Amino acid sequence: MKIEAFGLSDVGKKRTRNEDSFLVSDDLNLYVVADGMGGHSGGEYASRLAVATIEEVLSSMNTDPEATVISGVNSEETEFGDRLKYAIEVAGQKIFDQALYDPDLKGMGTTITSVLIDEKTAYVANVGDSRVYLAREGEKLEQLTQDHSLVSEQMQAGLISETDAKKHKLKNIITRSVGYQEEVEIDLKKVDIKENDKILLCSDGLTNMLDDEEINEIVLTNNVQTACRKLIKEANNNGGDDNITVVVCSL
Repeated sequence: MKIEAFGLSDVGKKRTRNEDSFLVSDDLNLYVVADGMGGHSGGEYASRLAVATIEEVLSSMNTDPEATVISGVNSEETEFGDRLKYAIEVAGQKIFDQALYDPDLKGMGTTITSVLIDEKTAYVANVGDSRVYLAREGEKLEQLTQDHSLVSEQMQAGLISETDAKKHKLKNIITRSVGYQEEVEIDLKKVDIKENDKILLCSDGLTNMLDDEEINEIVLTNNVQTACRKLIKEANNNGGDDNITVVVCSL
């Protein structure tokens, strides 16, 4: 399946530093968005290190089959999703170790949302509240990831409504991140995809500013480059409260 993909990141209207990072790797069919957090330059460092490590680990599996065979994630029986989870685990360990080494980076971490495509299957792995969506002609935009946030957990427990969640003062508090702790639980989903589908990866700087209907319309009616530019423009027009990062894949 031929994939066309594009990504953009913007600092937004309220922040002075962009702590988001993203990856578009057509060679690996790998797409990643990371939203960093931490004092000083910690968030920016964490997101960049995570993205670079995930790419490096998955690339090494292609070029050096023996590199990770000891971990049981690079055999013919292993699904691509397990390889993606392993790469995120390695990234988390690197971030955690670096924070121990450098006191200025203590407490840093990052969200990760990632997609690895193998023919007609998308493996979706995420930690935190950055998201992956599937846009399919004639259908409602589908969120493929679950937010790991305090507000999301309250909503799932029936304590608050979806409307309340969007306006909640604690909506930016996440309950999982990569690198903040030595080990992290990673959600993994296997999704069947088909020709003409579009996949969107984004940080919460987009989803806090635009609703699903607006996102779906922009993604489905534009090519990948135009869609990315329009999504960021509209998020900024609506306030641009945070860094905004988007990756759109057209299948």
